[in-house]
Amino acid sequence: MTRNVLVTGGSTGIGCAIAQHFAEQGETVVVTGRRPGPLKEAADRTGARAVVCDHTDPDALTRLLTELPDSIDVLVNNAGGNTDFDTDASSDLASYARDFRANLDANLVSAALTTKAVEERLAEGGAVVHIGSIAAARGGGSYGAAKAGLATWNIDLAGALGARGITANVVAPGYIAGTEFFRDRLTDERRTQLVTETAVARPGSPADVAGAVAFLASPAARHITGQVLHVNGGALTTR
Repeated sequence: MTRNVLVTGGSTGIGCAIAQHFAEQGETVVVTGRRPGPLKEAADRTGARAVVCDHTDPDALTRLLTELPDSIDVLVNNAGGNTDFDTDASSDLASYARDFRANLDANLVSAALTTKAVEERLAEGGAVVHIGSIAAARGGGSYGAAKAGLATWNIDLAGALGARGITANVVAPGYIAGTEFFRDRLTDERRTQLVTETAVARPGSPADVAGAVAFLASPAARHITGQVLHVNGGALTTR
């Protein structure tokens, strides 16, 4: 049976790879993003249906509901990114508060608002997967704090959705090449360091993350919920 899949922030990188993975499996995919141009390119590439949406905006989410199917089998909260790369480097307290809140809004509040908006449409036996980060465990300023908050909030979400057979998990990538995350500011030295930290001696790819998301949304993972699955090549190990 074909499933309905919503992938937020799917214009490029990890989100686009996730949308493409599900579309190639014959699923019906809706992909969202804030930038119409890249979003259309992603839709053309993946075969997903594109809807412009800012997931930090409740009004935009209310409008999004009119574009979505009545039942959603898989929700992937991928929208976000480290907004510190977009700041003006002001150091006064008001700017610090603004910039800190920007990361919380982009990476934590957006996922919570989106999930709340579509909660009644989530199909029984479905799956919610959030994209976290290695920064939640290793540090990373307000971005890391937001991703850590996402993982903690997901524990309660898993409990709330579990009675309907819906799972809720986090996929936490490490360094993933081929994305816009670093805004072209990653130096060769820093890239080498990030790769050297892995056990497999290579950066991750968007497809690596997409595969993990697809597994958590699959029939094989129906008894996995409230968890964080790390996809970092061994740069951070857990037990």
